Parts: sequence; C-alpha cells; structure tokens
Amino acid sequence: MVIVAGEDVKVEEPPPHGRIGMSTAWRISDAVPERSFEFRKRALHPGSAIGLHPISHDEIYYVLSGEGVVHSDGEEQTLTDGMAAYLYTGATVGIRQVGAEPLVLIIAYPPGK
Repeated sequence: MVIVAGEDVKVEEPPPHGRIGMSTAWRISDAVPERSFEFRKRALHPGSAIGLHPISHDEIYYVLSGEGVVHSDGEEQTLTDGMAAYLYTGATVGIRQVGAEPLVLIIAYPPGK
C-alpha cells in the first residue's frame, strides 16, 4: 500500500497537450512505483484546456466541480460535477474549462509504455 497526501504531489503548471492556460495538478500516481494505471487530479483554471491529442488507451475524465467541454473525435459534450466521460482507444480527445469556476477533474488511464 502507498498513501499519498495531495499537498505532497501538488504543482502549478500549464496543462498537457498544448499548454493552454494554467492548472493545478495533483500527480497522485507519480508517487507510486510499478503502478498499473495513472490517477491524477487537475484543476483547469479559467480559460485553460487539455489540448486535443490522440490516445492509445481508454481514458476517463470525471468532474469533481466546475464545467467543461470534452472533445472526442469531433464530438463535443458539456460536463459538470458528477459527470464522467469515458474516452476510447484511438480517439483524439481534449477538454476545456468554461464558466467562472475552475474545472476540477480526476483523470485515470493506463501508464504509457
């Protein structure tokens, strides 16, 4: 078992895949050796986005708070707190923050090879 305190893995950084705006990232699974999946929390600050990128694995975006627009292969849907987007292998995906409040997400996916 590995216990990870959020404050120990919290960083301020531009979001991945385009560095659009700023975010707060909790790189939870980075503290776990030999893991079989990634588990991250990220707050996209107003105007920020995880840019469009192809994925080679299934991926989940789960919204804790705020509002965002998720993109998958040309389709866009609005997500709000308590909603999840299950994204499939081979899709081109991304998510952008909309509204006044940060978009706070949990993101889970298998680690890169």
